[in-house]
Amino acid sequence: MTRLNLLLLVVLVCSAIYLVQTSYESRRLYAALERERNAAHQLDVEAEGLDVARRAYATSLRVERVAREELRMRAATPAVTEYVTDPARTAAAAQGGRP
Repeated sequence: MTRLNLLLLVVLVCSAIYLVQTSYESRRLYAALERERNAAHQLDVEAEGLDVARRAYATSLRVERVAREELRMRAATPAVTEYVTDPARTAAAAQGGRP
């Protein structure tokens, strides 16, 4: 009978140790999951902010202002338009043939 009691005591101690280890691992994994959820939420917030900034930079008014002020560009008008022709095509057209 004492052997059976001793065996049951060993099984009980092993079971208790396994239960404590499993509980600890469960809490550790839950804490890691919460950290990752918080990190994912932070990344979502950052992505939303970057998307808003991208849309703000891509507005036509801002692009036009940057082109005018920083790149010193101006709108094309017939007065400043220069037409470039292909000399080979012009010569072939003058001879009546195709290039």
